[in-house]
Amino acid sequence: MPSELVMPISGTVTGDVECRITETGTVIARFRLTAHPREWDPRAKAWRDSKPVSYVCTVWRDLARNAAESLTDGVTVLVHGRVTDVRDNTLWLSVNDLGISLSQRIAYTEQSLPGPQAAAPVSAPKPAAPAAATTASQPAARASARPTPTDSRPPWWTAERTQGWPAFTPAHADQRG
Repeated sequence: MPSELVMPISGTVTGDVECRITETGTVIARFRLTAHPREWDPRAKAWRDSKPVSYVCTVWRDLARNAAESLTDGVTVLVHGRVTDVRDNTLWLSVNDLGISLSQRIAYTEQSLPGPQAAAPVSAPKPAAPAAATTASQPAARASARPTPTDSRPPWWTAERTQGWPAFTPAHADQRG
């Protein structure tokens, strides 16, 4: 239908995702979303939040199943869908696509999940040995930092993990953009 309004929206999930299965076996999920559009205030010469906009989002089939597994209250999401109704100052959307916003969190896909060692506590780095006192065990330690042939993580992942993630500390956050 050419008159349908398809729109991208960024907002916060409010409440739990409701999931149902129809008599024919189609999975349907519904969740509420609140967006806080920003607008320019020429007098204050600054951006400010305008009135919140409420949405009721409906997703179908695999997208519904994935949304029910992935979304929780307070998660910021990006939604692409079409307006199907307006009731009580709330826009109802039929969602075509949905993603978790990475502006406030890290999201992992099934293919990019870190290994259990990534969650292990990192001990303080040992002081470096003097250059003259190199041992035969040092080349073996460097070799263990390289990814194994079956490891699909990039080399920087392994290097940062073995060094205690120094580049991801708040002091270095601006340098890694």
